[in-house]
Amino acid sequence: MIRPAGPGDVPAIHQLIRELAAYEHGLAEVTATEADLRRALLAAPPALFAHVAEEDGEVAGFAVWFLSYSTWTGSHGIYLEDLYVRPERRRGGHGRALLAELARICLERGYQRLEWSVLEWNDPARRFYESLGATALSEWTRQRLAGPSLRELAQGQRPGI
Repeated sequence: MIRPAGPGDVPAIHQLIRELAAYEHGLAEVTATEADLRRALLAAPPALFAHVAEEDGEVAGFAVWFLSYSTWTGSHGIYLEDLYVRPERRRGGHGRALLAELARICLERGYQRLEWSVLEWNDPARRFYESLGATALSEWTRQRLAGPSLRELAQGQRPGI
C-alpha cells in the first residue's frame, strides 16, 4: 500500500534515510534529525512531501520529494530527493509503486517532470529506472555549494574566476 506519510511515519523515514546513507557510503554526512523532518513535512505549507510503502503494517520504503519548477515548460515538477526500499522488501513492487504514485500526482496536477539523481556506481538502481523508461541526462551535471564554500560565497569572500 502506498500512502502519504503522516507524523507517525517520521521515525521510520528517518531510520530509512540513515539506511540509504549507509548504502551510499555517506552515513557520517547525515545530520538531519527526526525533528528536522517533522518540521519540513508538517510545515504550513509543507516544504517537503513524503510517501511510504507499507507492507504488513510496517514501512517498507519511502519517497521524499519536493516541488521543482521548469522555466522551459512553465510548470512545476517533482524532484525526488530519496527513494529507498528496505533490502528484504525489494522485488515486491514497492519502488515501482512509489514512483507510479509520484507520476500520478504529476499528471493530476499538470506537472511536466519527475526528476531525480542516481549515483553513477549504483547499477541496480540505474537498471531499475531504465526499466521504467527513465532517461539519463548525460549532458547535465549536478552542482552543489555547501559548508565553507556556501558561507564564503554568501559573505562575499569567494571571488569568481
